[in-house]
Amino acid sequence: MMKVVKRTYMGLIFLFLYAPIAVLIAFSFNSSKSRSQWGGFTFDWYLDMIGDRQIREALTFTIVIALLSTLISTLAGTVSAIGIHYMGRGVRTAVLNVNNLPVLNPDIITGVALMTLFISSGLPLGAVAMLIAHVVFSTPYVILSVLPKLRQMNRYTAEAAMDLGATPAMALRKVILPEISPGIISGALMAFTMSIDDFVISFFTAGTDATNLSILIYSMAKRGVKPSINALSTVMFVTVVILLFIINRKSEKGEELML
Repeated sequence: MMKVVKRTYMGLIFLFLYAPIAVLIAFSFNSSKSRSQWGGFTFDWYLDMIGDRQIREALTFTIVIALLSTLISTLAGTVSAIGIHYMGRGVRTAVLNVNNLPVLNPDIITGVALMTLFISSGLPLGAVAMLIAHVVFSTPYVILSVLPKLRQMNRYTAEAAMDLGATPAMALRKVILPEISPGIISGALMAFTMSIDDFVISFFTAGTDATNLSILIYSMAKRGVKPSINALSTVMFVTVVILLFIINRKSEKGEELML
């Protein structure tokens, strides 16, 4: 009886969480522009979305920023995680506390802080500022993804490789990086997902020249929600779900290999 109650309770929770998304996806295929009346099944709004120049430009800009920020944050996060792993306990704890601040900090505070920093330092708001902002909030997540793999690694493996004649660079390339590669991939996918998904920090650092998909959807919604926004939101949701599925699969495979 208790199991049935728990399953019902969990089902209601998931229904409450995902019912709005299900409605959005359903109405992205609605031939009627009405948000309260079903007019039949159609792909017209997806075709309208593809033919919209603003959406294409925003999509291209979003992907470019996401790829660049993922590359930079993955490199910075991996190197930082390796350095943190080999620090003393006290220093490592202090550095990890600092690393956790951007993760725990509300996005609006991070966005306002970065905007203030860029303006006060003379860096104009726009694509470069948004790229730096995305690297700033993505790098801590990469560090947190890589560190567990470093802890699982045998700490003497790299030392053994150097005892056998490998240089530190070779030990890093041939021993450490292959061991922690599942964490690096998970961190990179998480950084890419967060860059595509971000709105608040992007909004405060975009200025007037840079527009990604989340900002475009917000600006279009203020003028009245068009069915093509439902289609665009559906595409973004499906993209994020696929990336999260890949992240989870990579994590599961990494755990299986460790076992």
